Amino acid sequence: MSDISESLADAFGEETDADTAQTAAENVAAFAEQYDEALTADAVRETFEEAPYDDFERRFNWLVGELAAANDDCTDTREFRIDGFGDLAADPEIGA
Repeated sequence: MSDISESLADAFGEETDADTAQTAAENVAAFAEQYDEALTADAVRETFEEAPYDDFERRFNWLVGELAAANDDCTDTREFRIDGFGDLAADPEIGA
């Protein structure tokens, strides 16, 4: 587990259950690895605190959108959201 993932799992654990917190932290770490290697846990926590929602999952998904909006290379954030691509989404591997 990366440093950013460990730090965020602890922080998110204060907001939600341990499994959801771990998933969220791993998703942010995956985003950082793919799109923003300079992303820090502190920057993520600061942005997360600005989320205009009360529900953890909505706040987290908003966070992912904000991180992607700051990065021109990320055009599809579904894989980083709590529910991932979801049951009704097209398989991202088809056509690749």
